[in-house]
Amino acid sequence: MAIIQFIEGINETVIPDIKLTRSRDGSTGTATFRFNNPDIIQLDMQEAGDIQGMYLKDEEGTLMTTDVSAKFANGKPKGIECIYVIKSPLEWDRFMRFMERYSQIHDLAFTKAQ
Repeated sequence: MAIIQFIEGINETVIPDIKLTRSRDGSTGTATFRFNNPDIIQLDMQEAGDIQGMYLKDEEGTLMTTDVSAKFANGKPKGIECIYVIKSPLEWDRFMRFMERYSQIHDLAFTKAQ
């Protein structure tokens, strides 16, 4: 089990584009998640509640960020961008374990930058 939620208890089914950056010494990094037309911004989800953050959940627990912003086109929400900051090598390892589980479930591949 590896899921992403914006509201506790409601799983996001749209698969994001994810960009990872890491410091040269490997101690810190960021993960930028970009969701194009996610479930949570659809009209039928307006009554579900307010987005409090992005929750990355698996059998080890929950990783969370509140750095969540909506992207608009012509006054309508089109996407969500979230930034998860990784502050230590232990956090990096934990995040990568979540991503391995999430990518296996959703058939994603990791491509290293050139």
